[in-house]
Amino acid sequence: MEGGKDHHAGGKKKSILVGPWGGNGGTSWDDGIYKGVREITLVSDRCIDSIRVVYDKNGRPIAAEKHGGNGGNQTAEIKLQYPEEFLISCSGYYCPVVHGGSPVIRSLTFKSNRRTFGPYGVEEGTPFTFSMDGGLVVGFKGRGGWYLDAIGFHLSKEQTNSIQKVLKGLQRLMSTNSKSLAAKNGKNT
Repeated sequence: MEGGKDHHAGGKKKSILVGPWGGNGGTSWDDGIYKGVREITLVSDRCIDSIRVVYDKNGRPIAAEKHGGNGGNQTAEIKLQYPEEFLISCSGYYCPVVHGGSPVIRSLTFKSNRRTFGPYGVEEGTPFTFSMDGGLVVGFKGRGGWYLDAIGFHLSKEQTNSIQKVLKGLQRLMSTNSKSLAAKNGKNT
């Protein structure tokens, strides 16, 4: 552990990196680690042309740079009902889009704790998938050029525990409030 590599071991920034899947074309990028994901914009055609993610940082939306190229004719906007809804897994396919070319991300499907988004693009080539029990996606990384060449994810386990505690507290609060409202309205529950 030289040069303070283990800097975030006890802090909130602890995450697990999965992937990347795809090819080695394009240039490497990493959006970093946030509290969670609010929105994802994907542009696709025969593959995933570009991705742009809006993260949450201390309750405020932070838009990362767009990664990939300017092609594609289908735009998908995934809007999560953050913080109650969060990304828990992703799957997709990668393979070359041109003969003899480097593999690129052909398709992506996202799963939240509530719904499935996709598939976007073309489900062709080598499949990949990940999910982590009790984990959520807190950042994206990968490679991009003309297309989205590769994709990987930062996952956090600690945040789901704190989110679940908050949700349980909210549920208790809601059930207490609805009982008191029902009592005020003269209804017995």
